[in-house]
Amino acid sequence: MDLSSLSTIRIAACDLNGQLRGKRMPSEAAAKLADGGARMPLSALNLDLWGSDIDDSPLVFESGDIDGVLKPTSRGPVPMPWLETASALVPMTLDYDDGTPFPGDPRHALETVLARYADRGWTVMAATEMEFNLVDDSGDQPCPPKNPLTGRALDSHAIISLAELDAFDAFFTDLYQASAAMGIPAQTAISEGGLGQFEINLNHQDALRAADDAWLFKVMVKGIARKHGMAATFMAKPYADEAGNGMHVHFSVVDGDGNNVFDDGSETGGELLQQAVAGCLAAMPASTLIFAPHGNSYDRLVPGAHAPTAATWGYENRTVAIRIPGGNPKARRIEHRVAGGDINPYLMLATVLGAAMLGVDDQMTPPAPTTGNAYEAAGVPQLAADWGAAIEAFEQDPLIARILPAMMISNMAMTKRQEMKLFAERPKDSHWLSLLESV
Repeated sequence: MDLSSLSTIRIAACDLNGQLRGKRMPSEAAAKLADGGARMPLSALNLDLWGSDIDDSPLVFESGDIDGVLKPTSRGPVPMPWLETASALVPMTLDYDDGTPFPGDPRHALETVLARYADRGWTVMAATEMEFNLVDDSGDQPCPPKNPLTGRALDSHAIISLAELDAFDAFFTDLYQASAAMGIPAQTAISEGGLGQFEINLNHQDALRAADDAWLFKVMVKGIARKHGMAATFMAKPYADEAGNGMHVHFSVVDGDGNNVFDDGSETGGELLQQAVAGCLAAMPASTLIFAPHGNSYDRLVPGAHAPTAATWGYENRTVAIRIPGGNPKARRIEHRVAGGDINPYLMLATVLGAAMLGVDDQMTPPAPTTGNAYEAAGVPQLAADWGAAIEAFEQDPLIARILPAMMISNMAMTKRQEMKLFAERPKDSHWLSLLESV
């Protein structure tokens, strides 16, 4: 993308909550970015949801709050069509001065996991399903948006409704145009089960690019919604009595010849698929904090609410946590169905793919696949029941320690403990204000 015609640009890296942390600068400064011409405190990627330092973080006073070097990622600059003045966002990662990747950077965590696949000559392909709500946030509580055709607030469910999609045609037209301009492969859009809830699938591609695009998509959707007089939220549970927002991810692994290593020509998939499933299941309970990073996330993870609550798997079964879709064996893949829409895409994919690789490395064997209603399955490992339990399990689990850097684990636990404390000091009915557009 040519930046010379722009007056200013933005540069940003991704913090633990998936928020953009960075700077606005004159466009001519872009020429210096590749040579380390931009710096930012390492602690900037380890802030709480409101952008405050983490108490007692070794990244702040203990180290003197040192700077790291921002470097452009392989994703390259993208336009920001939701702004009134033309500009561009340059996605960045954060390194130490000597060029070593900063282990508190979520994108670097995913890169490290993907390098383990590359060591075997493998490439991970991934696709994401992005669920979000359009919201009227003008009152004391979030409300469904007004139908642009009638001017009346949505008051009924419209599952797979073309009429509801067409009522918001102006919004979706802008969204697809923005996606095309940014190089985000937005595919099918559907009206989902909640009031004002929609889902857009992003096409399968290299897993690092898929994470980049999921991160950028969330920013873009929120910006486009504001242009149309609404808010868009990826909160896991915007309304207590409505369906929550998830972010399912589908992934497969191809070898150097382009063959899907999960495909053995059968309907059940090969040994490597079984091992990858087993790894995902083994790490799942302790990974709950990654899949449900906020207190509101646990309102979604309840039995019978279309979100998994236990480490189960099965074929063509949407009540399990790990689903193996049917179809052509050449497209055999794993669908991981646990994460909420409020996750950090880099950390979510790093944890899922890291767990799958552990299953392969350790030649794990999964239990028998679940048939029927997985919510009624007995004797299966459960996800963490609440935010506090999730933090404890994540911080202490030996499998998590093999997937993510020690600094990442420590930073995440400190951040979430601070957020849990601060939310406890705020009225419950105001929590949505902190989460609406920040997750």
